[in-house]
Amino acid sequence: MKALGPVDQLFLFLERRQQPMHVAGLQLFSYPEDAGPKYVSELAAQMRDYCCPVAPFNQRLASRFGQPMWTEDKQFDIDAHFRHEALPKPGRIRELLALVSAEHSNLLDRERPLWEAHLIEGIRGRRFAMYTKIHHSLVDGISAMRLGMRALSPDPEVRDLAPVWATPPRKRRPGMPSNPVEAVSGLAQLTAGLSKQVATVPALAREVYKVSQKAKNDPDYVSIFQAPQCMLNERITGSRRFAAQSYSMARIKKIGNAFGCTLNDIVLAICGSALRDYLISQNALPNQPLIAMVPVSLRQDDSAEGNQIATILANLGTHIADPANRLRVIKASVEEAKCRYRQMSPAEILNFTALMLAPTGINLLTGMAPKLQAFNVIISNVPGPKEPLYWNGAKLEGMYPVSIALDRIALNITLTSYVDQLEFGLIGCRRTLPSMQRLLDYLENGIHELEVAAGIR
Repeated sequence: MKALGPVDQLFLFLERRQQPMHVAGLQLFSYPEDAGPKYVSELAAQMRDYCCPVAPFNQRLASRFGQPMWTEDKQFDIDAHFRHEALPKPGRIRELLALVSAEHSNLLDRERPLWEAHLIEGIRGRRFAMYTKIHHSLVDGISAMRLGMRALSPDPEVRDLAPVWATPPRKRRPGMPSNPVEAVSGLAQLTAGLSKQVATVPALAREVYKVSQKAKNDPDYVSIFQAPQCMLNERITGSRRFAAQSYSMARIKKIGNAFGCTLNDIVLAICGSALRDYLISQNALPNQPLIAMVPVSLRQDDSAEGNQIATILANLGTHIADPANRLRVIKASVEEAKCRYRQMSPAEILNFTALMLAPTGINLLTGMAPKLQAFNVIISNVPGPKEPLYWNGAKLEGMYPVSIALDRIALNITLTSYVDQLEFGLIGCRRTLPSMQRLLDYLENGIHELEVAAGIR
């Protein structure tokens, strides 16, 4: 048995019917050239034979002395986790996204290992998909990406690859540290954790003072109480809508080169533009700029379990009509946060993050202070593979992250890179955000207006 870390426990504690706490990935494949008409059915039969999962797919929740633990499931039932489904005709991407929206709305069964995999056929153009969801208490974004890559190969000729739940982890590279969660446990873990917390207090106090002083003088600076009230931050239901789209990475990098900005700066500017357009269409644009919570990974190992993340708060400049000026505000906001973190240790960063997110945490846990919010939307960028990948000869055409919408944080924009594409996955509450799928059109418009501002178009 292995104890859950504090962040992992938090993801379990936050789960409600209206707030499922699982993350997922949608992988779109094209058939191998030699695939017959029963290809997916035969593939499903082969996948069901893999009924002995590896960690973390064989772990279920247990309790020891009141402490939640992970323990191996000795009565694993593959039929409770693997589904073979077909889209209704005409089998468009619209129907695929509708299926994912419905499945992502459902809670995972806590009496079993917290994951499901759905093999989906009937997609136009000789394509099929895999939708795999797993509880956030088991993985963060980086580790979820690594799990998804386990079963894939850069070689289209490789066959007999196991599904992700039965693919053992790759051997750790020499010299890489082990997962710190696995390195210590019990009383030793508690003692080490307390000593680290105490050691961060002086640096944390200095940073809090700097933040409070700078917020008084800089109108573009992001403080933890700056996020305005917005329709993105209303109460949510358990019903989800998922939207996804691919965009050319070369196109976005070209904009970044023209403005001297990073890829992430441009992504935030595109999202800021889309959110501005969407809120204007709903007559709901606040006068103050929206604030995005942007997760950053502190993972320094090859592990694929647990959560090792911190966050920054970014000003999206949604109050600014001019795209170039909006980008300037975003870049300055992100750079300020990066400069702060460069002077801090990982433990100090985690504690500073906890302090920043305390108002939102209070809301999520108690609902007692709805007007105290540190951010309006979550925007996350997870690096992905740089070369084409295959699964038993089927080419991976696209991979779209499906993340979490939270109460009063009704929209989550997560993207990942794949070869020469940026794959956007948007998840939101269907009731809180009507016509949310229009954000895909607004993202395209955000790219276009930056190209115009940069003189590319």
